[in-house]
Amino acid sequence: MSTRRPRTSKFTEDEINDLAFKLQALLAQLGHRNSSRVSASKILKETCNYIRKLHGELDDLSGKLSQILDSMDISGVDIECLRTLIEN
Repeated sequence: MSTRRPRTSKFTEDEINDLAFKLQALLAQLGHRNSSRVSASKILKETCNYIRKLHGELDDLSGKLSQILDSMDISGVDIECLRTLIEN
C-alpha cells in the first residue's frame, strides 16, 4: 500500500504575491490602466486574457501572411516548407 503525501507548493504565498505584483507591473507597462495593487487571481485572469488576445492576433497575422504567400508567384521556393516554418 502506498501512502500519499500531500502535494506541497514550491512557492510560498509571499513569493506568489511578489510574482503577481511583478506581473501586474508588466501588464501596466503594456497599457493596462490599473496601477493599484489587486489580488493575484485578478492579475492572473488579466494575464490569461492578454495571452488569449495575443494568440488571436497571431492567428490573424498568420492567416494574412498565408494569403499573401498564396497570391505571390515565388519560383524556386518551397511554399509548403515556408508555411511549415511560419506555423511553428
